[in-house]
Amino acid sequence: MAEPAFSTVIRGGTAVLPTGVARADIGIRGETIAAIGENLGPAAREIDATGRVVAPGGVDPHAHIEQVSGGGLLNADSFESATVSAAFGGTTTVIPFAAQHVGHALDRVLADYHALADRGAVIDYAFHMILADPSEATLKTHLPKLVRDGHASIKVFMTYDKIKLDDEQMLDVLAAARDNGAFVCVHAENHGMISFMSKRLLANGHTAPSAHAMSHPRLAEVDAIQRVAAMSALVDQPVMVFHVSTAEAAAAVARARQDGVKLFGETCPHYLFLSAADVDKPGLDGAKWMCSPPLRQASDHEPLWAALARGDLQVVSSDHAPYRFDASGKLSAGPNPTFKQIANGLPGLEVRLPLMFDAAVRQGRLGLEKFVELTSTAPAKLYGLYPRKGALAVGADADVVVWDPARTVRLSSALLHDRAGYTPYEGRSLTGWPETVLSRGRVVVRDGSLHVAPGSGRFLPRNAGEAAQPLGRPSAEFANSGAASRASAA
Repeated sequence: MAEPAFSTVIRGGTAVLPTGVARADIGIRGETIAAIGENLGPAAREIDATGRVVAPGGVDPHAHIEQVSGGGLLNADSFESATVSAAFGGTTTVIPFAAQHVGHALDRVLADYHALADRGAVIDYAFHMILADPSEATLKTHLPKLVRDGHASIKVFMTYDKIKLDDEQMLDVLAAARDNGAFVCVHAENHGMISFMSKRLLANGHTAPSAHAMSHPRLAEVDAIQRVAAMSALVDQPVMVFHVSTAEAAAAVARARQDGVKLFGETCPHYLFLSAADVDKPGLDGAKWMCSPPLRQASDHEPLWAALARGDLQVVSSDHAPYRFDASGKLSAGPNPTFKQIANGLPGLEVRLPLMFDAAVRQGRLGLEKFVELTSTAPAKLYGLYPRKGALAVGADADVVVWDPARTVRLSSALLHDRAGYTPYEGRSLTGWPETVLSRGRVVVRDGSLHVAPGSGRFLPRNAGEAAQPLGRPSAEFANSGAASRASAA
């Protein structure tokens, strides 16, 4: 008897393909997509997708997993719990952080995070390297080798006392990234403004979680983005601005791009669906909604959606940063902390795609193709994972999500799989839910159950991709300073 043509065929669904949306079967052989078309041959396993949407697995390029914060606090999720949560939400690739702290050797940091992921991850992953100590050893010895090993992106902070870089250190990192072909991602807020406002608020008795937003002025984000753009232009090093939260910040990214700076921007569901009103709760309950940059005004939602539609912002990530509402997390400083003592971060890995599907597809804000672009294809391209990830295409990894576009789900912490113990979207009803999730041809989630073991996810070594390539026109001062560009050295 002849062997089946495919190991799996997903039949009869509405597929979101690079060429558009079409009714098509997806034929999988082993770990990769082998054919896309109508009436494909027999398979060892058949998945009926009639009446369903078939999309590439989500790529979440911004998630804090089993990470120690700048304040020394371990977040709530392990690699196992976080990636299980991601898979149930339709995400099949994550890029969390390997976080260096001052005095730590970067190569040792990466080795430690790899050990955690090797043991726990159920989906595929890469790493961003957080640089908090850009010493000569970090930039000249460890960074070049780690980039060659496939860790092609760097994150830096412009705020947080223990991990922030000053402008000169930022420029050192940008130049090192340029020399080694790495992409740079930035948490862009003016630290001096935040410190000044925090001291002023506390001195005047404003200690509640609701004061957190006032301590992070909107201007702090705009100023930092403008400075990042100027530094990027000086050195000719492309930069991604993480978690853009306001209309003005999105406009600052757009202006820099219009001025010819190779700047990119992302936002997150909590800046599209939540607001400062959610933090304004009695007692300390608002701490559950504290993140940085903070939740802004409801009036920022539409400008951010418009920036996504125009392409001024290119990515929607979760910025998953789960801390429990207890002494292990949000209340680690005791039962009566000030806003300055409360861990910043929200859980969001599992709900990123359902929130976006409901708004972008069901409500018609952006449509199916833009939904896939923002949550899968664009992040895969920006971070050097495309075409292996981020698209339903022959030769790509068989990371596939079958969506039930008619299923309505009321979100609750009991439904979700992370360890935060709460969701900031409690009680929100969404229509459209991941029904079956495949990673490299393996059925990871089906019928509400997990079907793979911890540690079955794989590390994805990668180059930085086109996004990290300099434009070839650094400032005249930099070009004449004796620093040779990669392009001129080639």
